[in-house]
Amino acid sequence: MLNRLVEFVKKEAVLSAAFVLAVVSAFIVPPDSGYIEYIDWNTLLLLYSLMAVMAGFQQLGVFSLIGESLLSKISNTRQMLLILVFLPFVFSMLITNDVALITFVPFGLIVLQMANREQLVIPLVVMQTIAANLGSMLTPMGNPQNLYLYAQSGMSPADFVALMLPYSITAAVCLLIAIFFIKKDKIPRLSTAAEKTLDIKMFSCYVIGFLICLLCVAKVFGAIVAAITVSLFLLVKNRPLFKKIDYSLLGTFICFFIFIGNMGRIDEFCTFLESILIGHESTVAIALSQIISNVPAALLLSGFSHNWNALIIGTNLGGLGTLIASMASLISYKQVAHKYPKLRSKYLLYFTAGNIAMLVILIPTMLLLH
Repeated sequence: MLNRLVEFVKKEAVLSAAFVLAVVSAFIVPPDSGYIEYIDWNTLLLLYSLMAVMAGFQQLGVFSLIGESLLSKISNTRQMLLILVFLPFVFSMLITNDVALITFVPFGLIVLQMANREQLVIPLVVMQTIAANLGSMLTPMGNPQNLYLYAQSGMSPADFVALMLPYSITAAVCLLIAIFFIKKDKIPRLSTAAEKTLDIKMFSCYVIGFLICLLCVAKVFGAIVAAITVSLFLLVKNRPLFKKIDYSLLGTFICFFIFIGNMGRIDEFCTFLESILIGHESTVAIALSQIISNVPAALLLSGFSHNWNALIIGTNLGGLGTLIASMASLISYKQVAHKYPKLRSKYLLYFTAGNIAMLVILIPTMLLLH
C-alpha cells in the first residue's frame, strides 16, 4: 500500500502537492459553504470537454495522418525538422500543448529512425517542446492556464490572440533561425508503409464536439453544454475513451482552487502577496512558474491581481525555463529518457539552454510591449 502511494506521488507530483496545500489550508480556514464558490466550474467543464475530444482525435490517429502526409514530400533534414517542429507549434493552438507533445514527440522520434538521423534527437525534441509551449500561448484553448485566465478576464477571443500574437511571431522566427543552423543533409523519401484509413463517422462526431467547445470558448454556450454533449456521446459510442481523460489535471485545479480560496481569506497572506505582486505581475508569474509550474502559478496569482494581460503573458512566458515550468515539458523528457536513457543529462542541458535563450529574447519583448 505504501509503495503504491509513493508511486502515485512520483507520478502525480503536482496533484499531490496541490492536495497537501488544500488540506493544510483547510485547517486554517475550516470547510464551509464558501468552498463551493472557490471552484470555477465553467473552466473545469470546458477543460474536461476539450480533453475528451482531443483524446478522440488522437485515438483515430488524425494528427499522425496529417504529419505523415506532410513528411512524404520532404527531401532534406531542414525540411524534415521544419515540419516536425511546426506541427506541435501550430496544433498546440487548438489541441493544447500536452496533446501536441504526446502526439508529435513519439512521431518525430520514429521519423528520425526512418531517416537514419537519430543524432538529431535532442535538438528536435527540445525545439518541439519549446514550439508546443509557445505555440499554445496564442489561443485561449492552447493550454490550461490560458483557458482559466481567459474565462476570468472576460476578454474576447480576438483580444486574447492580439495580446499574444507578437510573442508567437517572435517564437516562430526564433525556431526558424534555429532550424536554419542545422546541417542540411539529403534524406530518402519517407513513407510510413501501410496506408491508414480514417473512421469518417467518428471523426465527424469529434469535429462537431470540438466546434461546440469553440462556441463555448466564444461564450455562445455555457461550458455545461459541451460537457453534457461530449459525455453522452462517449457513453453511447466510446466508453473506453473516458479512461484517456487527464483527471489528475482536473483534480489539481480543484485542489488549487480550494487552496487559493482559503489563502484569500487570510489577511496577512493577502497583504504580503499583493505587496510583491501589484505592478510586477508578469515578472512574479515568470519567476513563480519556475518553481511550481505555470498552471498553478496562474491559479494562485489570479486570486490576488486582476491585471489579466500581465498574468496571461507572464504565465505563458513562465512555461520556459526549468523542466517543471510547464508540466507539458515533462512529456518530452519522459519520451527521451525512456527511449534514449543515456541522453537524459545531455537533453536536460540543451533543454535548459534553449529555454533560457528564448526567455532572454521574449522578456525584453514583453518589457517593450507592456
